[in-house]
Amino acid sequence: MHVSQVTIRKDLDALESSGMLIRAHGYAVLNDSDDINTRMAYHYASKQRIAKQAVQSVEDGETIMIESGSCCALVALEIAATKKDVTLITNSAFIADYVRKTGAINIILLGGEYQKESQVMVGPMTRRCAEAFYVDKLFIGTDGFTKETGFTGNDYMRSEAVRDMAKQASRVIVVSDSAKFHQKGVVSLMDTKRIDSVFYRQGFLAEIESYLQQQGITVLKAYKKEQYMLLKETIYACIQKDLAIVLQLLWMQGIFLFIQIRPL
Repeated sequence: MHVSQVTIRKDLDALESSGMLIRAHGYAVLNDSDDINTRMAYHYASKQRIAKQAVQSVEDGETIMIESGSCCALVALEIAATKKDVTLITNSAFIADYVRKTGAINIILLGGEYQKESQVMVGPMTRRCAEAFYVDKLFIGTDGFTKETGFTGNDYMRSEAVRDMAKQASRVIVVSDSAKFHQKGVVSLMDTKRIDSVFYRQGFLAEIESYLQQQGITVLKAYKKEQYMLLKETIYACIQKDLAIVLQLLWMQGIFLFIQIRPL
């Protein structure tokens, strides 16, 4: 396949602008830094679908906490764009800036020691600030998961900040690309028993999904719009035959849908 030099340069420019590449004279290398723009660029479309589904659990006028992950940034943006009068409490300076011009949203930025690369507040001051609030939901990301370790992170201070915020929340909700469930972080992030729900995109190992459900965790998959439409059409086509069987089959496949059934 022939690709022109102009096309290659444009693609490199776009990748460099997104933070995924570092360019130098004569070559380019992947950026493996902790910069959140870099992390958000990976699997962006998948993370966006996860965010859209997760935000369905947020009500207008609610006060929530959200930590600093790349999926969390897209959750915050979706909340700002689609909800009204929501108060967002976060330890992420990036998220506070990312959503500040979108929608009617109130932002409370927790204080603390500033990590320059990830643009996150951490440390004892972050904990003291978080203790001033009590919320129903905390959205968090994860750097890895195994049955043996639970949810894990790659930075001790950020993981500690997440645990401190979780103490002030009734429900802890994980939003993550399914790739994170095939790897392991280096420090403990959160005990599995503390998690209420997991939103992810297709790609889970069946044994992991089953294990999480056995722990009482609600596992919700984010599907493409066309997949939702196909599933809804299937249900409507079968609705007059045996609704119980249809729903049972969907449940066995791990498919969770909010279906509005209108009278025939």
